[in-house]
Amino acid sequence: MKIGAQFFTIRDYCKTISDLDESMKKVADIGYKHIQLSGVCAYEAGWMAEWLAAYGLQADITHFDYNRIVKDTDATIAFHDTMGCKYIGIGSNPKGATPEGLAAMAAEVRPAVDRIVASGHKFMYHNHHMEFARFGGKTFIDLLCETFTPAECGVTLDTYWVQHGGGDVRYWIEKLTGRIDILHLKDMQRLPVMNSLRGWQMFTEIGQGHLQWPLILEAAEKAGVKYYVVEQDTCPGDSLVSMQISADYLKTQL
Repeated sequence: MKIGAQFFTIRDYCKTISDLDESMKKVADIGYKHIQLSGVCAYEAGWMAEWLAAYGLQADITHFDYNRIVKDTDATIAFHDTMGCKYIGIGSNPKGATPEGLAAMAAEVRPAVDRIVASGHKFMYHNHHMEFARFGGKTFIDLLCETFTPAECGVTLDTYWVQHGGGDVRYWIEKLTGRIDILHLKDMQRLPVMNSLRGWQMFTEIGQGHLQWPLILEAAEKAGVKYYVVEQDTCPGDSLVSMQISADYLKTQL
């Protein structure tokens, strides 16, 4: 099991180049070997590759700027090549999670996707809850998979947002077998009373909430997931402490 850290979790510690450097060291000290670059300050591929090597880290996926992917595809590919990063991801559909939004995105991004695939990389789509709304009996995720082949577009399935969207995490892992090279691990805690900001649930560390991790991880293994990336959108305190708690729990599941 290859465990990764999604840097969006610790974004408050990655606002400057020096902070990003220190955070990479701290993540490596926790024991993470793989990372996703997202939500951090601007960085250059060349020195990022050097930092990754220095800290024994591998950047497997980014959430990259959609406009750069579409309008400057070759430079985007070269950027990821320099870092040794295979997966080029987006965090959501900037055109909207509707059939019309999907059609607009597909028409715009398909030439880029063709070049990304030809270069040996893979385009990845990350879900939130809205992708589980139904349109004529099909979810946005269903329509996405009808629009792109598994080779063209993978799904960085997010466990929390599947649950929040009313889906069953194990069902979607099984259904998307062949597309989920990377799984976002994110736990959900049910609150005893409704919170004005969070509703009835909140993000929490892996193993501290209500998702059934032994069963989820078993389904993920069967589906051929390659990387398990820990992400927590908000943390109750120090986000690096939260990343440590999640890492400690996952060690019990190895």
